[in-house]
Amino acid sequence: MSTVTLTLENAIAVITVNNPPINATSHAVRSGIVDALDQIDANDDIRAAILICDGKTFIAGADVSEFGQPPKAPILPDVIKRIEAATKPVITAIHGHALGGGLEVALGCHYRIADSTAKLGLPEVNLGLIPGAGGTVRLPRLIPVSEAISMITSGKPVSATKANEIGLLDAITHGALGDAARDFAKTILNRETPASLLARNPIDAPSSAQWDDITAATKKKARGQVAPLAAISAIRNGIEHGADAGLAFERKKFIELRDSDQSKALRHIFFAERSVAKLSELKGVEANPIREVGVIGGGIMGAGIATASLLAGFDVTIIERDETACDNGRATVEKHLSGSLKRGLITQDRFDALMASLSASIDYAALSDADLVVEAVFEDMAVKHDVFGKLSLHCKADAVLASNTSYLDINEIAARCVNPRRVIGLHFFSPAHIMKLLEVVRTDKADTKSLATAFEFARALGKIAVPCGVCDGFIGNRIMSAYRKHCEYMLEDGALPHQIDAAMAEFGFPMGLFAMQDMAGLEISWATRKRLAPFRDPSERYVALGDYLCEMGRFGKKNGLGWYRYDEHGKAHADPEVDALVIAESAKKGIIRRDFTSTEIMDVILGAMRSEGDKILAEGIANSADAIDVVMVNGYGFPRHKGGPMFMTGNED
Repeated sequence: MSTVTLTLENAIAVITVNNPPINATSHAVRSGIVDALDQIDANDDIRAAILICDGKTFIAGADVSEFGQPPKAPILPDVIKRIEAATKPVITAIHGHALGGGLEVALGCHYRIADSTAKLGLPEVNLGLIPGAGGTVRLPRLIPVSEAISMITSGKPVSATKANEIGLLDAITHGALGDAARDFAKTILNRETPASLLARNPIDAPSSAQWDDITAATKKKARGQVAPLAAISAIRNGIEHGADAGLAFERKKFIELRDSDQSKALRHIFFAERSVAKLSELKGVEANPIREVGVIGGGIMGAGIATASLLAGFDVTIIERDETACDNGRATVEKHLSGSLKRGLITQDRFDALMASLSASIDYAALSDADLVVEAVFEDMAVKHDVFGKLSLHCKADAVLASNTSYLDINEIAARCVNPRRVIGLHFFSPAHIMKLLEVVRTDKADTKSLATAFEFARALGKIAVPCGVCDGFIGNRIMSAYRKHCEYMLEDGALPHQIDAAMAEFGFPMGLFAMQDMAGLEISWATRKRLAPFRDPSERYVALGDYLCEMGRFGKKNGLGWYRYDEHGKAHADPEVDALVIAESAKKGIIRRDFTSTEIMDVILGAMRSEGDKILAEGIANSADAIDVVMVNGYGFPRHKGGPMFMTGNED
């Protein structure tokens, strides 16, 4: 079948794009649309045209095979201008996703209708870009400027319902899209073809003072990313200087950003996230079907895993030590789902159905039909052995048994389990129902069937699954332990906690290391240090400041005292008591303190990340440097627009 086909149905022409999997705007699609429009304009019997796509989605992006290649005419901006210039009205019919150039094509059409489940967006900022085919100029002329700014600077798609509310659509259909488009076309046959969006005035243009406020708010959210600010300038230019000037300005900015370091970094992490879980040894391996999921432990992590599993459509059983703990686990899951309900992410009927799919028990026999079980109990090897012994006794032979341990040796856990080939690690990140990252830990004896099932489970949960081997801390926590150690060295050598955190925030982290530790709870890492104390090399430098804080009862934000002091609103303040403790420790060790610049602090942190990353690669714990970048960006707040520590290493002058 041709990439673009044209069919005639009485007075209506139908242009159909068929370029799977996402109907990308390839050269064949672009030229095919232009050829179809030329035929339509030349045929006096045609009075309207419909642009629609085959497959699972409308046009959902650009053709990645053309990235980095010289542009081949007709380029997308010219295609959209050609649509606008059509002598017959063009109706676009949207299903699936209309993203990036896809939505820009739709904006060039005279009318837009969509399936009720469709999503529409301009996500270019996520790749360090701005719309490059007129999106910043046309969208504010169709919907309120404030809505256009939100869509373009956030990169988040909107639902068909939202799109209809703000004027982005002319109609929504709950039935067959093609039929709805034909019916709509019949209603406009006798209407005058609407003027292009370029000929319209923007809706509710901001004042100069409002633009300043918008720019300041965008800069704060961007945390060093330049594309959202470039988008603001392009939207403003198109409004204040007219459509033609706006299109020229947008294209110039698009090309500048396309060649920028930030866009290269964002494209790197975008593709890395989509390729990192593709393992050659799993090609052709069929995963076990998953219908029922067991979760051992209904605490914060276990309840989060249970919530994520429910939202993915699985029946879930939580196993706890007593009925009170079961009730607490159910209540925590209910709280999570209630939050989704309040935010409009699920309906009341869905909420009720999800809660009906959840059960809790103190009897492991309740897991007899479970297809996959995730253990999320206390970080103690004896406790883990007890749990997996019970799972071996009660679970069916092909059930995949997973541990959510952050540090413990999963090979040792598997060795004591009946059929260790089905034991793997699934290291979730808290809150588990929100965080996208999932480290899939391959034990020495795990078989491909269990691994394939684990990756399918991750996909169903909407997680970014990163394969890794067994070691203390796997990829993420091992690297964090390495740079935390060097941050602690800097404390003794002359820096203060708030100075290190400020340097990390300036670099682009959402929060610094010490603020993050306070958020997680200092007793967690304290327990790990105590566990590893017997194995510590006595010749290695050890910083005991974190131990001192815990001994003082300072466990972090939860009790208002940690590396920082927290006020009644939960806001962190540098604490003179902690600063004095740090300085006193330097004096006790005979260390002469010195000042550190923000650049020096980040050089130390990045150096520690890269050094540990190199060791992880050498040991085969990570399959690639990309895997390390994906973990650090999605689990530890490494600024996405810098691509990850390993990417930065390979892209320095």
